[in-house]
Amino acid sequence: MKNLLQINSVVNSGSTGRIAEEIGQTALNNGWESYIAYGRNERSSKSKLIRIGTDWDIKMHGIQTRLFDRHGLGSKIATEIIVRQIEQIKPDIIHLHNLHGYYLNIELLFNYLSKADLPVVWTLHDCWPMTGHCSHFDFAGCEKWKTLCYDCPQKTSYPSSILFDRSPKNYNLKKQLFTSVRNLTIVPVSSWLGGIVKQSFLSKYPIRVINNGVDLDMFSLQNNTEEVRGKYGIGNRFMLMGVATTWSERKGLEDYMKLSKTLTNDIIIVLVGLSTAQLKTLPPTIIGIARTENISELAKLYSAANIILNLSAEETFGLTTVEGFACGTPSIVYNCTANPELITPETGFIVQKGDIQDLIHAINTIKAKGKSSYGIACRERAEKLYDKVERYRDYLNLYELKL
Repeated sequence: MKNLLQINSVVNSGSTGRIAEEIGQTALNNGWESYIAYGRNERSSKSKLIRIGTDWDIKMHGIQTRLFDRHGLGSKIATEIIVRQIEQIKPDIIHLHNLHGYYLNIELLFNYLSKADLPVVWTLHDCWPMTGHCSHFDFAGCEKWKTLCYDCPQKTSYPSSILFDRSPKNYNLKKQLFTSVRNLTIVPVSSWLGGIVKQSFLSKYPIRVINNGVDLDMFSLQNNTEEVRGKYGIGNRFMLMGVATTWSERKGLEDYMKLSKTLTNDIIIVLVGLSTAQLKTLPPTIIGIARTENISELAKLYSAANIILNLSAEETFGLTTVEGFACGTPSIVYNCTANPELITPETGFIVQKGDIQDLIHAINTIKAKGKSSYGIACRERAEKLYDKVERYRDYLNLYELKL
């Protein structure tokens, strides 16, 4: 029996955790054995789970990051232990996801991977592997990652450092480590991210774009939308919905606020994934919902919405847009990063980033035509391009090619 070992910061939680979980399920369904090594937020899993380190390790790693900008260089003992466990498991394929998140030492891990000479697949969900500090650089308009990071303009952004800027050393160390593995395939989750990889030091490796997939059974048009509309006080109003794991300026939170001030009384914005503090500061024109891991509830909200708004300035894929498509709901996105490649004229609009008037025009166009004019095309696009069964089979095929 073939063994798959995945490494990610979380398991079966959030977008990357669900992706790792579902890839593991695909492997199991095809006769493989599946392990997932993770840093935090354990949830039930079909795979065999291995916790990397402890909560204390994460706190100490966080302190090293905050003070010395040494993210990815803590957790030494925890990483030494997982390396020994990998040696015992003897996986046929190692599949990496997010290695940042205060739980793993990249130096110890990649020194092992380069010596072990195992086939490695690395799905890039963001840009952290290619920079000296940040996980996203487009919002800051920074292109130093192409040559050498220094004087980081996002030093205090995740993974935040309040004292030192170690971005040149981090960049050079990542370049040395991440290019030391012989049998490595890079898997960006969008064509846009694939283009970024080709401009980085990872361009020496084979690049295979595999879009994220969604569960088309779970994310489908729900008929009982009156219930969820009543639960959250939406009523019969035209519903604009945004979803994020963490809401920030980069995710467009300020633009949702600006938009809310311009809307007529028959339109309401619903934002899912807000923190407790953010929920307390919302204007009456925005309904806030805390983060939920309840997929059924999320599918009902997607189905109840008239439009999914993705006003993020940086998206390496745009999963919420696709989840909305699967529920028959059109989307409006900004014309930046990976957002535009999801949209066709039949499934929504691409508008100028930050242009509220352009956004209002797109909203009014969809409102006038009606959600039903877009529903069939949205579902068909989800079925054609983003079915998780097909996308995760792409990974299994990639594994077979590397063995």
